[in-house]
Amino acid sequence: MRAMPPARLDGARVTLVASLAPGHLATGATRHSVSNFAEVVAHLAIARYDEADADFYLFYCTGDWQVLTDTCHSTEAKAVAQAVLEFGDVTFTRSVREGC
Repeated sequence: MRAMPPARLDGARVTLVASLAPGHLATGATRHSVSNFAEVVAHLAIARYDEADADFYLFYCTGDWQVLTDTCHSTEAKAVAQAVLEFGDVTFTRSVREGC
């Protein structure tokens, strides 16, 4: 498992990251078309493709930061709210590699 998140995921610049504790359960508030979604998601990341793109993407990642799926949101706060809706108590931190 990669401890340090990458500066970019799927070509988008990562700004916020959160790691889910082992056994952290999804709330079941939404459904994703990924097999065993709640069991395979280990990290969450919020990212933007570029400053001109107004959208923020919530990436659902494996333990080694492979993107499984994503959701698109109009603001960073809405992306965080989606993560909380889906996983309950989630704490995001600024990506230390954000400037990369």
